[in-house]
Amino acid sequence: MKNIAIIGAGTMGNGIAHTFAQSGFKVQLIDISEASLQKGMDTITKNLDRMVAKTHITETQKQDTLNNITTFTDMNLGVKSADLVVEAATENSDLKLKIFKQLDDICSANTILATNTSSISITQIAAATSRPSQVIGMHFMNPVPIMKLVEIIRGYNTSDEVTKTIMELSKTLGKDPVEVNDYPGFVANRILMPMLNESIETLYNGVAGVTEIDTVMKLGMAHPMGPLQLADFIGLDVCLSILNVMYDGFKNPKYAPCPLLVNMVRAGKLGVKSGEGFYDYSESRKAEKVAKQFS
Repeated sequence: MKNIAIIGAGTMGNGIAHTFAQSGFKVQLIDISEASLQKGMDTITKNLDRMVAKTHITETQKQDTLNNITTFTDMNLGVKSADLVVEAATENSDLKLKIFKQLDDICSANTILATNTSSISITQIAAATSRPSQVIGMHFMNPVPIMKLVEIIRGYNTSDEVTKTIMELSKTLGKDPVEVNDYPGFVANRILMPMLNESIETLYNGVAGVTEIDTVMKLGMAHPMGPLQLADFIGLDVCLSILNVMYDGFKNPKYAPCPLLVNMVRAGKLGVKSGEGFYDYSESRKAEKVAKQFS
C-alpha cells in the first residue's frame, strides 16, 4: 500500500494527510475548495515547523513530508491511483453516503474505502457501495499527528483481511489501533459524549460555573483538560451531531443533547473554531477566559 487519498482538508483531513506523508506514503489530499486545500497545507506546514523547532524532526524530513502531498479539487483525479481512500468530510451521513457511492464508481476494485467518521454507522456507509467487505472505519483522534489511538471499526460485512490490513497499516503510522464493532458512537464517543453532555447539563442547571466544572475534572479525575474546554476543542457542532446520531441509534434519552448545547450551536458559538464557546478565544486559543455569557 503506497498511495493514500484523503477526502477533506479540514482539521482531521489535513492531520491524517500529515501523518501518512510523514510516514513515507504518497498522499493525494482532496477538497472541493482550493482555499480549503491551501488552509490545510498551511496548517500542515505550521505543525511541521513546530516539530522542527522541538527537534522532533529535521528540516529535510519536513520537506520530504510536504513533497509527499499533492492536492486536488477533482476527486476523480485524486483517487485515481489510490490503494486506500480515507474520507474525512463533515460529519453528515447524507454527504458521506454520497461520497462513498462516488468512490465506489471511480476507484479500482481493489481499493479499500475507509471513513474517519466519529459516530455514523460503517454498515450504513458500506451499503452505499458494491464492496461492503472493503469498507471500514478509521477513527483518528485530534490532533492526529500526536494522538496514538485509532479506532478501527468493522462494519457488518467488513472482511477479516481488510481489517487486518488496516490494523497493520495503522501500526506503520506509529499508532495504536483498537478494533471495535459497529454501534453508534463506537467506544470513544459512546463513553466521552455523555460525559461532555452531562458537564453541559451541570452548567445549565447552575450546579457550578465553567472553570469550576473543568477544575473538578482536571484535579479530581486527572483529565488533561476539562470537559467544557474539550467540547470547545472538538467543536460544539460536532458534539451535537454525534449525540444526535447516538440518540437516533439507541432511542435512549440519556444521549439526548442538553438544550444549552443545542442553543449554542444555533447561535454559532461552536468553540475554538468560531472564537467562542464556553470560553472566549478572541485573544488566545487557550481556554483562559470564560465566555461572557457564563462569567
